[in-house]
Amino acid sequence: MANTKNLFQLDYRKYMLDNGLQVILYKDNSLPIVSVNIWYNVGSANENPGKTGFAHLFEHMMFQGSQNVPKEWHFRYIQEAGGTLNGSTSLDRTNYYETLPSNYLELALWLESDRMGFLLPALTQEKLDNQKDVVMNERRQRYENQPYGLAWEKLFSNLYSSSHPYHWPTIGWMDDIAQFNLEDVKKFFRTYYAPNNASLVVGGDINYDTTISLVKKYFEEIPASNNIPKLNYQSETLEQTKEVIHKDNIQLPRIYFAWHTDKIFGNDEAALDILADILTGSKNGRLHKRLLFERQISQDVFAFQHSGKLGGSFIIASTAKPNISLTEIKEEIFNEINRIIQEGINSEELDRSKNSIKSSYIYSLQNLATIANQLNAYNFYLSEPNSFLYDIERIEKVTANNIINAVQKYFKKHFVELKVIPK
Repeated sequence: MANTKNLFQLDYRKYMLDNGLQVILYKDNSLPIVSVNIWYNVGSANENPGKTGFAHLFEHMMFQGSQNVPKEWHFRYIQEAGGTLNGSTSLDRTNYYETLPSNYLELALWLESDRMGFLLPALTQEKLDNQKDVVMNERRQRYENQPYGLAWEKLFSNLYSSSHPYHWPTIGWMDDIAQFNLEDVKKFFRTYYAPNNASLVVGGDINYDTTISLVKKYFEEIPASNNIPKLNYQSETLEQTKEVIHKDNIQLPRIYFAWHTDKIFGNDEAALDILADILTGSKNGRLHKRLLFERQISQDVFAFQHSGKLGGSFIIASTAKPNISLTEIKEEIFNEINRIIQEGINSEELDRSKNSIKSSYIYSLQNLATIANQLNAYNFYLSEPNSFLYDIERIEKVTANNIINAVQKYFKKHFVELKVIPK
């Protein structure tokens, strides 16, 4: 057991530059590759009503060139070096990352520093207009013109009040995207994309002293932001159950349920993750067996805990088979939830779910880019990059009673019920 625990104790070094940039270095010289991963502590939750979608916009704008890097050459430089790269945006954060041969580490650091410190001189109205069109097309493709594509934002806009920063979708409302203004966009960048609002992980085939010297060379002179607003929202509850009906271009109706639950790394989050797996994580999942095999009334069913810094939610959704009513599916889902409270969880399904979650987690850590991203995630949410063992042990410690208590605590409260039906 002691040896197993040692696998999750990663040796790392953490620094903070004078401008506030947090730097985490992790050395693994087993392969000649490095992964550079930067998290900006800005997501859609940092936007304001009427001006949504800015954080996601910068997922695009950051690849449109900076003062010393021509438009879209960030991709070209990394790919021609044999590397891979991308970025992503969530409610809480935006990240950019690249993995490439270790002899190109300096290239990656220069590219990341140039867009952190020198993006605005290259940000033009033409580039903004171009990326507005790209984002609006992405939104049409993934939301408006995608079957069930608007379900996610309808769930969240009903689960959270209009003043809560989880009320709007990460990509933003279409009307807000169409109104993006160059000065507003520049102000958003100056506020949030600063070294004192970011953490940089460099992992892989590195030398600690050489790497921190390179990081200082490229990032130390970038000025900090003096005005980063604090987010401080209380958890929300629904005063009544909301029933929402949305008509869509679909063949089969689908029903969704969303409950307010625990935030990320909260006391109940691990139990809710295991609950989701017990319900629908495999063909042995309770709802999967009941709805798809025994009753044969559903085309599919899925459940998951969605956790953020300001709150969490538990989602269950199921698509009806032809000529099956959503009411019938709803009844079976709630029967199964009540059965957990009344009859509990058996040790076999608890162990199976724990092992499934742990094995997926451990398998993911074979990838250097995943380790680098996980170091940044733990640093962001827990202020301790090396939380691998803590994370897996909190799964291990969940008991059947923890799950039953979580079901009683959250699933007896009001919820959002969304029915997506054919037009």
